[in-house]
Amino acid sequence: MKLINWECLEEMKKMESESIDLIVTSPPYDNLRTYNWTNDWNFETFKPIAKELSRVIKKGWVIVWIVWDSTIKWSETGTSFKQALYFKEIGFNLHDTMIYIKDQLAFPEKNRYYQAFEYMFIFSKWKPKTTNLICDKKNKSFGRKVDKTGCRNKDGSLQFTKSGVGNNIKRFGVRWNYWLYYNQKRGVGHPAIFPEKLAEDHILTWSNEWDIVSDPFMWSWTTWKMALLNNRKFIWIERVEEYFNIAKERLT
Repeated sequence: MKLINWECLEEMKKMESESIDLIVTSPPYDNLRTYNWTNDWNFETFKPIAKELSRVIKKGWVIVWIVWDSTIKWSETGTSFKQALYFKEIGFNLHDTMIYIKDQLAFPEKNRYYQAFEYMFIFSKWKPKTTNLICDKKNKSFGRKVDKTGCRNKDGSLQFTKSGVGNNIKRFGVRWNYWLYYNQKRGVGHPAIFPEKLAEDHILTWSNEWDIVSDPFMWSWTTWKMALLNNRKFIWIERVEEYFNIAKERLT
């Protein structure tokens, strides 16, 4: 367990290469919030951090990157997509593009549909070694015996296989890759927070007990709390002393 009150880029440079099993983080979102420090976050400051993340994450492990864009002069910035493409440029696979659906809305605009989700990009070096997929989606055909399975060929025709034929459909299946949380408890003392259950679900999915989890933008302590409760080791970095002290008080 380690909490560090310092600038994330400088601190990550001190870490050993390929020393982290999982990174779950949410970086600043353009200029959508102020965070009690000089607002110098932009694509050029993002790139060296991405490279350090690439260096410290182990091959076969995952970075969960939760992000969204601001709207400037009637256009979304597309920063989230630029970041995703840059991760691919420096050697990551875009393993999954997931959606976090929020149970509350920002102040609605009059000329576009209400914004209610954020991106959760899952980046991996090679194929992920750990995928404890959560199975909590109720199957409508629970109990029915599978009589045929198949896939669609490139020409549009169906190719049937014997895989799974004869098995009974389980009560619950793997959930979709859009996650909706109602009335979930969130961290406190920070202007941009996400549900504790969201952090926990990613930690449970992409790591095992005693793996090393890290968050270079610790913010309101949500991820380390869920790592602690689920028997993960962790290294958390937070630049703003106010938010760091909140986390430290929660820990003690």
